[in-house]
Amino acid sequence: MTMKNISIISTLLLAVIVVSVGCSDVKRKPGKAYMPDMAYSRAYETYSTNPVFVDGQTNRQPVTGTVKRGETFVYHLAMDKTGDTTNYYASRATRNPLSALDETQMKEAERLYLINCGICHGPKLDGNGPLWKDGDGPYPSKPATLVGDSKYEQMPEGQMFYSITYGKNLMGGYASQLDARQRWMVIHYIKAKQNKLQPAVASAPKADSSAVKP
Repeated sequence: MTMKNISIISTLLLAVIVVSVGCSDVKRKPGKAYMPDMAYSRAYETYSTNPVFVDGQTNRQPVTGTVKRGETFVYHLAMDKTGDTTNYYASRATRNPLSALDETQMKEAERLYLINCGICHGPKLDGNGPLWKDGDGPYPSKPATLVGDSKYEQMPEGQMFYSITYGKNLMGGYASQLDARQRWMVIHYIKAKQNKLQPAVASAPKADSSAVKP
């Protein structure tokens, strides 16, 4: 073996040793954070109280008059003050800006409903979700029956959107869990289920021509 070959092999072995030593000294623990509260946010359960805000609420509404970046479905109706229902009834005039959903979008809308709404209103939209469970669940009163109750089957889409956005009665708002497009998709899903189960209009009976006199 020539000196040149020995030199090359020695160089390669030295490189392997250096790399091995360097890899064994990898830092497995992060350094100390100067302001840990800014580096690692503290998580709070949905709807739970926390000491960060004066009112103790975890779910926050966007600052009045602001629109988040990239928002294409701007909703101009503000949440009514306690005891007022002006905007709640005005929301009836709002139309769903999404056109009919295709099969893939409808499956996604169903998924969003089951995750966010099914626990109360039930997978069958009959108000019998896990929180009610035929009266054996932890919820004290049965949630709204979205399919089978004419009040909700006839509720305009805009009023549904208002309720999902800001909450209504015992139901909290879902604006922090679902963006505007997702809320409209869920409403599409609910309306599709309601329309499917509505009885078809009976056709008018045909006139008996034999009983008609000339």
